[in-house]
Amino acid sequence: MANPNTPIGLKAVRDAGSGKETGGLNLYYHPASDATALYIGDPVVKNGSADAAGVPGCVRAVAAGPITGVVEGFVPDGVTDKAGFGAASTAFYVLVRDDPSELFEIQENTGIAAADIGLNANMTIGSGSSYTRRSGVTLDATTKATTATLALKMIGLSPKPKNDFGAYNKVLVRINNHTESAASAGIA
Repeated sequence: MANPNTPIGLKAVRDAGSGKETGGLNLYYHPASDATALYIGDPVVKNGSADAAGVPGCVRAVAAGPITGVVEGFVPDGVTDKAGFGAASTAFYVLVRDDPSELFEIQENTGIAAADIGLNANMTIGSGSSYTRRSGVTLDATTKATTATLALKMIGLSPKPKNDFGAYNKVLVRINNHTESAASAGIA
């Protein structure tokens, strides 16, 4: 059976280690000067700025990274919380899962095989949906390689029913090109 094409960006699954999950959410500030909307599941990167209180700024990451973390939610402000996403060119606060050892589930776009597990790949940055309030980011399987600077490391298939190797499967990944840890080469 074919896998459904339903991208949701990056969805936190669990910590890669055997220790207790701590939540790993931190507060970031999205400046009004950024003309990109943010959705739950979008990868973000620190932008080298902060708000007046010193909360670090972030913007959506590009396909190749680097990545600081993944949007998990928004701080209620009367607008963002009602919309369910952060509008472009709007200042708001976002909760980001930024633990370098976190594992995420992401849909890939063209198909991977068992031999691809352990390789790295970049993302395809798709538009988020104001209806589902989820990211449109997917794993770009056409970029899979051992290259250490690629954004994500494929750990395995997400263990769920009807998730087979082939197009649109859900893959467990770790952020490889992370701003807070060293990147590593993929395993061929």
